[in-house]
Amino acid sequence: MSTILVADDDRDILDLVAFKLSAAGHELITVTDGATALTEARRAVPDLVVLDVAMPGMSGLDVCRELRAEPVTSAIPVLLLTARGQESDVEAGFDVGADDYVVKPFSPRELQSRVTAMLSRARA
Repeated sequence: MSTILVADDDRDILDLVAFKLSAAGHELITVTDGATALTEARRAVPDLVVLDVAMPGMSGLDVCRELRAEPVTSAIPVLLLTARGQESDVEAGFDVGADDYVVKPFSPRELQSRVTAMLSRARA
């Protein structure tokens, strides 16, 4: 199906998201920090990126901003997956170019549905 890059420094969340999305037939690239996420996105140019906002070193917001600034990665759909659910946090996520924003704790089924919808829109 599609290649999805997932970046989260919480191994349990990373494993859960990877399990759910791989069970849906997607190929996964998993990383645990923002700098590696950016490197892998540039290298592999995945079909979709799922980013935790609060990661060591480089935040998901910073990664999203960098992806949007580069022609090769600017059109990759980005979903932010984070515990930060304040209105200002959501606004900051969309301001840097995120396509969707999911607050932890989250439903894995809902996440899968959002990913499917984002991939469908990207192909249209």
